[in-house]
Amino acid sequence: MKTIIHKANTRGYADHGWLKSYHTFSFASYQDAERMNFGALRVLNDDVVQPKMGFGTHPHQNMEIISIPLKGALSHKDSMGNKRAIEVGEVQVMSAGTGLTHSEFNDNRTDDVNFLQLWIIPEKMNVAPNYEQRRFDDLAQKNKLQALVAPKDKLKGDALPINQQAYICRSDLDQEHEITLRLKNENHGFYIFLVEGEIEIDDQILENRDAIGLYETDTVLIKSKANSKILIIEVPMN
Repeated sequence: MKTIIHKANTRGYADHGWLKSYHTFSFASYQDAERMNFGALRVLNDDVVQPKMGFGTHPHQNMEIISIPLKGALSHKDSMGNKRAIEVGEVQVMSAGTGLTHSEFNDNRTDDVNFLQLWIIPEKMNVAPNYEQRRFDDLAQKNKLQALVAPKDKLKGDALPINQQAYICRSDLDQEHEITLRLKNENHGFYIFLVEGEIEIDDQILENRDAIGLYETDTVLIKSKANSKILIIEVPMN
């Protein structure tokens, strides 16, 4: 097994006043040749948007974009005619494909919004743009894996579709609980982001916002040292 550790305090950071953003991988003004991606996972941003502020309309092309609110709600509007709020418990996916524009805004007058945004490199370029959003049952992630995102040709249950052989799951583990992950393809790897709590993987202790990448393995054992919320991303490594 090969591993890559990304501790929370090694992430890039940008403070734009209205937006505070932690970058796991190179993004915008944060550039590190050793932190460009993990396989097909290109971006994992941990963003905090101030009240009554947001991202103005901007374009994307040929990228799978996944947004997961952790606190508050974001108002979304895009060039495909979607106009909705994304709330905690929901996940949003956008396949940018041939191109789209969108904006995200915190309409709350007093409270911040905190959300994770992931970019995954698609397996096929210039597909038709697509937008989907879904609420997921919190109880379905208790001490087990809950599928949030899956390849559009391998969808099961409530998972949202993307144009890549990649999967995103989450789990809410009680203290002292263990869970085993199994890769779906030997050429894939796991990138595990600890939203909060404390876990042990391959003799490494991870705490809030730490992450670990693992590849050239079949299985990964996660041991929860405290009540923990975990995001698990499986992506092709080449």
